[in-house]
Amino acid sequence: MQIARETLLRSYRAMRTIRDFEERLHVEFATGEIPGFVHLYCGEEASGVGVCANLTDSDTISSTHRGHGHCIAKGVEVSGMMAEIYGKSTGVCRGKGGSMHIADLSRGMLGANGIVGGGPPLMCGAALSHKVLKDGGVAVAFYGDGASNEGSTLESLNLATVWKLPVVFVVEDNGYGEATGSSFAVAGTQKARAEGFGMPYMECDGSDFFAVHQTAGEAIAHARAGNGPVMLHVHLARWYGHFEGDAMSYRAAGEVAEARRDHDCLVLFRRKVTEAGLLDDAELDAIDESVRDEIESSVVAAKAAPLPEAADLLADVYVRY
Repeated sequence: MQIARETLLRSYRAMRTIRDFEERLHVEFATGEIPGFVHLYCGEEASGVGVCANLTDSDTISSTHRGHGHCIAKGVEVSGMMAEIYGKSTGVCRGKGGSMHIADLSRGMLGANGIVGGGPPLMCGAALSHKVLKDGGVAVAFYGDGASNEGSTLESLNLATVWKLPVVFVVEDNGYGEATGSSFAVAGTQKARAEGFGMPYMECDGSDFFAVHQTAGEAIAHARAGNGPVMLHVHLARWYGHFEGDAMSYRAAGEVAEARRDHDCLVLFRRKVTEAGLLDDAELDAIDESVRDEIESSVVAAKAAPLPEAADLLADVYVRY
């Protein structure tokens, strides 16, 4: 599939931004300045970016507790995200959401979610809205292999099929539901589950941006055309623990090192586009440098920003129509 040059540049920048954003958070969290829990998306960048490259601001997504990558892939502004994670009033949610609850409705990002399996029902609602309004929009629910066992997820698969909703269920399968291997906790296959609810099933290698982009494009086009929901099963690996501070004692020796060495989506992307003559190293290096500066500026600004005031507790509690 031919991908426009601008899309390639934008997608590389998004993946590089996610990687550098998360790597910097890994360092900053250790200082104790960041409140709450942080769950990093390193190693999974091609999944979120490959899917969201097929979406517009009018389309909607929901995320998980591991939501930074999805936010960036959907276009949420980096400095606002960093300030939010630091709990500052300049954050995209005014410091009230933190790492696990970032949302930006203007970008169609309906929220990261601390509830396992909390996103799929929300995306059924968003998809129903797209369908009723006839706005051509598609809803995408990102969730993990652990959340695939939740009743809320299974009910969403059923409802989406019954109502023929324009929704794509993206299972980001990194092999672990927190510290439990999916082979111990997930019965059957994701394909059989999709077929059990009468919806098409697709799968791809989550370390290959091009595979994700093409497969997600087909799934999203299917839903956008009014043909109902699709399940997209993305196989990938996370590089860090379930949360910052996780010792990962449950993972095999050399497992993460192998993933970093052989399945780095940024390395694979660079190799493919330069060998094909689509982009050159100088262009990609310039993006790397620009992103480093952007991340550095966002950290400096977040640390200097003010905390929410006591009066802010009562703001944004109710919506007035």
